Order: sequence, then C-alpha cells, then structure tokens
Amino acid sequence: MIYETADAWRQAREKHVLLFGMSGLGKTHVSSMLREEGQWFHYSIDYRIGTRYMGEHIADNFKAEAMKVPLLRELLLSDSVYIASNITFDNLAPLSTYLGKPGAPEKGGLPFDEYMHRQEQHRAAEISALLDTPHFIERAKALYRLDDFVCDSGGSICEVVEPDNPDDPVLKPLSEHLLLVWIEGSDAHTEELIRRFDRAPKPMYYQPEFLRAAWDEYLDRNKLQEHEVDPDAFVRWTYARALAHRQPRYAAMAENWGVKVRAEDVAAVRCPDDFTDLIARAIDNAPGRR
Repeated sequence: MIYETADAWRQAREKHVLLFGMSGLGKTHVSSMLREEGQWFHYSIDYRIGTRYMGEHIADNFKAEAMKVPLLRELLLSDSVYIASNITFDNLAPLSTYLGKPGAPEKGGLPFDEYMHRQEQHRAAEISALLDTPHFIERAKALYRLDDFVCDSGGSICEVVEPDNPDDPVLKPLSEHLLLVWIEGSDAHTEELIRRFDRAPKPMYYQPEFLRAAWDEYLDRNKLQEHEVDPDAFVRWTYARALAHRQPRYAAMAENWGVKVRAEDVAAVRCPDDFTDLIARAIDNAPGRR
C-alpha cells in the first residue's frame, strides 16, 4: 500500500484513494462530499466510461432510434437537430440504457448476442477508464492544483480484475498511485439493495462467464426461448446472484491490495477530516497490523 501506516496517511501531502464496492453504498456520496467540502478532485469511472469511451456508442443508439421516426430522420439527415446524451456524475441513465437487458424485443429486450457485445464494450471501456486514473491524478494537480484525489469506481470493478494475481494489469498500477478502499456492506445492506433493484431493475455489467451461465440456467429452468424472456424478470433473478458472486472478489481486492471500511461508518462521514480519520483506522486495522 502507498500509505504503510495511519500516520503516513495523515501526514501525506497528497492523499489518493480509490473507493470500490457495491453500487448504492456511498462511493459517489462521499466522493462528492470530498469535492464540495475539501480540496479533492473527484474522478468518476462510470462518468469517464459514458463520456470518453462509450459516448459515441450511446449517441449512435439514440440516433438509430430517432431514425425510425420520419420527422426526426429528415431532421437528422439534414443536420437540423443534434442528439447527445447528458451523462452526469449523478445520472448515468444513458449508459445503463445503452447496456440494456436481454430478452423479448416487444418488452425492450435485446438479442442476447447484441447484449453480450455491449457488455464487452463496457468491459474494455471500464479497464481503459481505470487505467486513465494516474493521468487524471497528474491532470488534477497541473490544471486545478488539487493534490488530494478520490477515484469513484463502478460496482463492476471486481469483474474486470483478478484480485489474486499479484501482477494484475489493472490493480498493480492503481495500487502504485492510490490506496484501494473497499466499502463493505452488511447483509442488511445487501437485502435493501435487492429490494431497491426489484422496484427499479436497471442494466449493469456482469463478468461474461457468470452472465452466460446465468442466462443458460434461466432459460433451462423456465423452459423459455430467448425471445420469450421478460428482460426485467431476468435481471431481477440475476441481481442477487451477481452480488453473491462479487462479494468474495471485493474481499480479495481488499485483502491483497488495500483496506476495508464498513458502509455504516462511511454513512457517518460528514467532512474531509472524518474521512481522513476513517481511512487511518482502516489502515491500522488492515491485515498484518492488528
């Protein structure tokens, strides 16, 4: 770790952290607080994915839908209208809408092969966005004179790395520039995330081997053909399994590459000083220091 002790962290002239864990446990909330209340640069992986690496895919998808409407088709062909996504740190709907869900087209579903193609686009984009992090650390210092840096990673970071590989091509360079911090949720947090997802199921990225196995099992268990699948029913069924699949991967990332904090402790953070104290305690409690 780049901060070997709590004192080293507290006294560091430049504090660099990467927050990871399940979506909905406070990564973006605490990152926004650090940006607004302190002198921290907030780098959002999902925002970078949706703007730099998948922005063209997203816009082209919007245009393809608009071209089905005669009036909009005419306006687009004459360059009379402009279509673009409006992704923000707090609104990533254009990205998730593009990822989509597999299943019946009349219910908004995508053919499974197209769905997997978009998943692969996201995987490549997420890796690229993560590897851009050191560049943005330097950019934050050069342009904005901000030495403290928080990387707000997506919930799927654990799906694009191999936590047990000491030479992982993503985790190794990240760990050389930032302290990796897992926000660990409780069973109650997991249950609430599942309830929230059931109310409003949204697209997300999954590891391809996990996703193909889940798709095959769902089709077999329900005796369905691809075009008969209710897209929302499939992603609801998959979500809890995805969380269980991710949990040991997050834990391995924390054990091998960083530290962990509890989601309830993150929720109690009110200012940058609280955050500094929280991370100092996490470093003291890391394996080998207890």
